[in-house]
Amino acid sequence: MVQNSRNLSSPIRRGMVFIISAPSGAGKTTIRSLLLRRNPRLAFSVSHTTRPPRPGEKNGKDYHFVSREEFLKLIRRRFFLEWAEIHGELYGTGRPALEKLLSSGKDVLVEVDFQGQAEIKKFLPEAVSIFIIPESPAELKKRLRKRGTEKKTELLARLEWAKVELSKAKYYDYLVVNKERKIISAVHQIEAIITAEHCREKKVRGLISFQS
Repeated sequence: MVQNSRNLSSPIRRGMVFIISAPSGAGKTTIRSLLLRRNPRLAFSVSHTTRPPRPGEKNGKDYHFVSREEFLKLIRRRFFLEWAEIHGELYGTGRPALEKLLSSGKDVLVEVDFQGQAEIKKFLPEAVSIFIIPESPAELKKRLRKRGTEKKTELLARLEWAKVELSKAKYYDYLVVNKERKIISAVHQIEAIITAEHCREKKVRGLISFQS
């Protein structure tokens, strides 16, 4: 017979961090939106950035859009768990909001590149990292062109950077392929990863006891 230990009845259990990385155009924003819509216990860590918002993006929801001067002040205050400069713009994950979400029992999605993933793993080795890729380089190029948010030179730079990012996929805990017109399949895979990691967490923490 399986019995729950007293720890399972704890009113608030600390949440887990799930890192999501992907090359530009791989569909991580759409996947993230679907995950949050389908899973009320899942929250999103809104990063800070110095880049201007793209059409449809909202301050405080997609990013905290700040000036470079303000971002540098936050760095000096050690506000960020990690930060990096990408394509000339600064991006960072704030500590206070992330800690508040985790303490409330929420699982938290954090979107960063491979540099940010490595930094977060230094401070939170228990964080679970997931790398999302399209089914082919040609598909990635097609999606970036279709998005139409970058000039030609920016598009080429992002494609070159994508090659670097793809070479780092081996350092992640999980790899998810986002196939065209089958994005829900990628969402289901990530949901399965979250479920599996919680089952492993219970085993590691001894939250389930087996008695005859």
